Amino acid sequence: MGDQIQFIVEKLNQEPFRKNYNLISFDSLESLQLLQLLSDVLGEIDPKHAVDIREELPEQTAKRMLNLLGILKYKPPGTVSDLSAFRQGLVTGSKTVIHPVLHWLLQRTSELRTRAYLARFLVKLEVPAEFLQDDTVADFNKQYEELMEAFKNLHKEHEQLKISGLSTAEIRRDIGAMEEEKDQLAKRVERLKKRVETVQNHQRMLEIARQLRLEKEREESLAQQKQEQKSQLFHVEQKLQRAQVQLKEMQQMVADSKPDSLMKKLEEEMNFNSYLVTEKIPREVESKKTSVYFLQKVVAEPAMTQADLTALESERDEVNAEINQLIEKRMIKYEPTDSKFSMYRQQASIISRKKEAKAEELQAAKEEMSSLERQMEQKSSQAHELEGSEVLTEDEFKQYVSKLRSKNTFYKKKRLEIAEITAEFGILQRTEELLRQRHEAIQQQLQATEEKKGISGYSYTQEELERVSAVKSEMDEVKGQTLDNMSEMVKKLNAMVAEKKASLAPVIKELRQLRQNCQELTQECDEKKIQYDSCAAGLETNCSALEQEVKGLLEECAQEESNYHYINCMKRSLEIQLQRAKEEMKAYMSPDPQERRRAAREQYTRIILEQENLGKKLREKQKVVRESHGPNMKQMKMWQDFEQLMECKRECFLKQQNQAAIGQIIQEGGKDRLVL
Repeated sequence: MGDQIQFIVEKLNQEPFRKNYNLISFDSLESLQLLQLLSDVLGEIDPKHAVDIREELPEQTAKRMLNLLGILKYKPPGTVSDLSAFRQGLVTGSKTVIHPVLHWLLQRTSELRTRAYLARFLVKLEVPAEFLQDDTVADFNKQYEELMEAFKNLHKEHEQLKISGLSTAEIRRDIGAMEEEKDQLAKRVERLKKRVETVQNHQRMLEIARQLRLEKEREESLAQQKQEQKSQLFHVEQKLQRAQVQLKEMQQMVADSKPDSLMKKLEEEMNFNSYLVTEKIPREVESKKTSVYFLQKVVAEPAMTQADLTALESERDEVNAEINQLIEKRMIKYEPTDSKFSMYRQQASIISRKKEAKAEELQAAKEEMSSLERQMEQKSSQAHELEGSEVLTEDEFKQYVSKLRSKNTFYKKKRLEIAEITAEFGILQRTEELLRQRHEAIQQQLQATEEKKGISGYSYTQEELERVSAVKSEMDEVKGQTLDNMSEMVKKLNAMVAEKKASLAPVIKELRQLRQNCQELTQECDEKKIQYDSCAAGLETNCSALEQEVKGLLEECAQEESNYHYINCMKRSLEIQLQRAKEEMKAYMSPDPQERRRAAREQYTRIILEQENLGKKLREKQKVVRESHGPNMKQMKMWQDFEQLMECKRECFLKQQNQAAIGQIIQEGGKDRLVL
């Protein structure tokens, strides 16, 4: 608390307050003086509050200070009860309330001055909703809000310019440079004018040149507008053509297809997209990443010579040879039981390769179809722009499209067959190579064992027969299972379709009845809505009336509360006066003469006696002055005449001295003579 008071005193002794307080004099200030000091500090922050509190009522002072403290966002400590005590303490000028407020205000005076300045323009006036229904009031309110936003933006720009630190010297240099350029341009213009004045009809030629410049600028703007409109028209036509094509495709799909076929197409597209997202695209991304990594590695390495390339090629050949040897060893080490798994692995790899090939073909077909659609749009736009060109009729175009579709399907089938054949050719070529290598290794081993045992070719023939028979039986079983599964699935699907149809028939009947009920309910809902709107309008009017009444009661309550605080303050002051009167009576009635002397009555009687004695002395003195006034005035007049006489003698003496310097006057026989 001592540090707080010391800080307040230091700030008040500085500019612009200059109060010359010390800790004792500041602590001995009364409540009215503290309130005036607080009002002075608030007036320094906001000039509107530089008021003498003796010229306004206490409730007005408290209301004014509370309003400004609320704008400055001062938060008094404590709960709601403490807030009421804060208001009461502010009215009575309590030190425990005013000292923290002064400390808070003096800590951040510049910041609060800016906040008070902004509050004059940014504290929004709340207009009641019933007044905003008037168009004029609503327009003024909207204009008021727009001006407030404009003020915010301008203040922000002003603060940014302050922070940016633009030096005035640089601005002055720029202004000076621009003035020099302006003078140079003015001189050039004067020289050109002098040259032009020698030409005949120069005014007319200048006017024509000005008109030519204006027309060129207008022509450029018109050409730019024309180009923009052409590009907009072209984009709109393309968009319209795409929309028409999509609409026709959707209409054909809706007319020609059924829900089952649509679901099937959607499932196929979903499966294809999921395959692309989960398998193909991540694999391609990884391959691209690895290739980019290796390319970056190659770029980072220094330039390679031909010797380095040959060394790398030889190293590559060695690595390939090692890989082939490892593959041969692995094939030799395969046991007979793993032959079935190897076959399944080969089939799975073949299927995966086919799947990848089909996905790539489908992606290429989609890209080709999109490019063909773009070409078709371009060709159609060109045909539309050309005049006199033959345009196919609707029937001819349909026939042409059907032919193209049939050719396209035929082309796709052949292309798929070619792709399958090429894929199978590659697979068969690879399997042939692997089998040949394995066959050679096993053949050598068998030849060695047969030569030892003396039975050449027997084991090989027996193993081959067993393997082929096992594979054939497994394939027959798989085929039988797949056929059984497919037949069961077809039966289940047919049964499900029949069940769905049978279950949907009563639902459709119920749906018709529900549609009728829905129409009836919508009509009833519209009627109820009209009733609700009328009732809501009545309730809104009642609510607005009640709100006005509540607002009036709240204002009355606030007025009564301020009156209560004022009466309470007056009561406290009267209690203090009554207490002083009681103490005075007690001291006056006391038998002790010293206490009686301390009483205010005794003190005032002594002062009255002293003043009366002083008055008697002054009256006697006045009487003496009045009696001697006439003689004194005569004496003063005589002294004034004497002073004038002496002044005249002095002047005559000075004149006589001046004349003696020129010559000497001699008086003889009643005559005066001047002797030089």
